[in-house]
Amino acid sequence: MSNQSILRITRELSEIQRGSDLSLAVACRDIDVRHVRALIIGPPDTPYEFGFFEFTAKFTKEYPTKAPHVQCITTNGGHTRFNPNIYAGGKVCLSILGTWRGERGEEWSSAQGLESILISIQSLMSTNPYENEPGFEDAKSDYDKKNQAAYVAKIRHETLRISVIERLEDYLGIKRGKPSQVTVYNAEEDYQSGAGDAPFEPFKDLCKRRFLWYYESYLASIDAEMKKHREGERFEKMPFEGPGNTMEGIFQYPQLKERLQTILAKLNEETLGWATEGMRAVEKEMGIASNLQRQFEQIVENYKKNDAVTLDLDLVDKNPFVWRLLFFGRPMTHLDGGMFRIIIHVSPKFPDVLPRVKFDTPIFHHRVSPDGVLCYNATRKDDMRSHIEAIIEAIEEESPAYDPRTLVNLEAAKLFWGGPDQKKLYNRRLRRSAQDSAENCF
Repeated sequence: MSNQSILRITRELSEIQRGSDLSLAVACRDIDVRHVRALIIGPPDTPYEFGFFEFTAKFTKEYPTKAPHVQCITTNGGHTRFNPNIYAGGKVCLSILGTWRGERGEEWSSAQGLESILISIQSLMSTNPYENEPGFEDAKSDYDKKNQAAYVAKIRHETLRISVIERLEDYLGIKRGKPSQVTVYNAEEDYQSGAGDAPFEPFKDLCKRRFLWYYESYLASIDAEMKKHREGERFEKMPFEGPGNTMEGIFQYPQLKERLQTILAKLNEETLGWATEGMRAVEKEMGIASNLQRQFEQIVENYKKNDAVTLDLDLVDKNPFVWRLLFFGRPMTHLDGGMFRIIIHVSPKFPDVLPRVKFDTPIFHHRVSPDGVLCYNATRKDDMRSHIEAIIEAIEEESPAYDPRTLVNLEAAKLFWGGPDQKKLYNRRLRRSAQDSAENCF
């Protein structure tokens, strides 16, 4: 493969990784940038909402003259077709990839790249994916409308079951109560360079953190769908689904809800376990413990000189893996008078595994889940100061651009992005939580 192609791929990967799009992620082994893994997070307000869909992209030496070969690997072992254009076997039908006939100007060109491919795939994950099937885009009869609703319903169920719940269960080692209907697809089969290689799971931490962000959304979706579909009700087969390329199954929402709750409990247990692991690292005088201790001391000194932000920072039980941040709301803001205690759990595998941040003091905020989990995004993942700054920015930002992927408190988000009266109610409830925080903080 030419140096020019390698440099082009490397630059594209770096741009996506540094970008602000929370719905795309890419990774590759250091030894081979030609084989890329990509994660697309399902768009909000679609049946794919906050699902984790993984793809492989294989680049030839002719890139960027020729498009890479892209395949979906979130297919339930090759048994589930998540979209008319994303087959159970993994094939992705897109004119930009040359796998589907398109109009003039829709073909691949060297001006395009991996990000444009991922965005094109993401666009297939629409509110009504039934319309993606050729010949069905103008379907308007009652029969077609019934099919559309049935198709959306089973995609929503399987997005939760396969792309979210089973993925997290595998990450956390949670055994499923009943044997899976199909064997679990081994995404390493086409990626490992030789026997004995450790599994390449570049999105494990990302999916765990996003699960904590979107837990309330998953739960709300399950509660709403349970009212529409009785347990054990079979999925309807679509006219365009054929042998070996279908989405078959039954609705199991009560079971999915229990499994969702089990995952949350296991993640919380894992987070708390970092404190014990961290103290062992301190006792063994490991480099990560010394590094975090040094970063903590430097950050404390820095904020002593910073009059713009008022906060106290200490270590819980002198453990450099558990930070306690006491944040004081700025005067003349909706947080004025607030005293919020925030716990930052740091993994011994930091920065490969990022911190998990939770409000110990209740706050009504669109970026803080009802369970206290903060949705934030640090610019420099390996720098704890960047994490502290991102935490403060997420709490204080009063006029953020609308991004539904950051809204982890559904009630607060509905008020914040509602009409003027709803926004006033949001502000009142935020101020009330700030007023109550001093009492709750101690």
